[in-house]
Amino acid sequence: MTLSPLQARYRKRMLNAWIFRTFLLFKIPLGWASGMKVIELEREHATTTVAHRWLNQNPFRSMYFAVMAMAAELSTGAIALMAIEGIKPGIASIIVGMEGEFVKRATTRVKFTCSEGNHVFEAVERCIQSGESETVKVRTEGKTADGTLVAVFHFTWSFKQRKKA
Repeated sequence: MTLSPLQARYRKRMLNAWIFRTFLLFKIPLGWASGMKVIELEREHATTTVAHRWLNQNPFRSMYFAVMAMAAELSTGAIALMAIEGIKPGIASIIVGMEGEFVKRATTRVKFTCSEGNHVFEAVERCIQSGESETVKVRTEGKTADGTLVAVFHFTWSFKQRKKA
């Protein structure tokens, strides 16, 4: 299935480094300070990245778990926001659950990839059809450049259509 024109426009804005960095600066300043980026965004998957650097480290010289959680959430959230873009009446989205597993110390750049975008789009479609709140649990994996798995997160998203005006 293809993206709607509004969803395609949202995708283009998220992948534009200048527009995305400006968005982070005003809406998610800690995301801006950490340097997280969206590097891939499709209906089926999204990839975000964050570098290990002095600002993002913990006292043990590895990446602070909260920085990884931000980048991991962005890999699922970018898909969620794309899925609800342009729907009238609008759909509210919120995270209602999060689980994290830290497999190995992250001492370099980490890429988080969520490959379950279709589940998110299906949940949004069910929400539209039923008029009821829908939840979906999606997985994202954080890996270093050499493919080493450092973290796995599961985010549970809830979608609910707003009342017609």
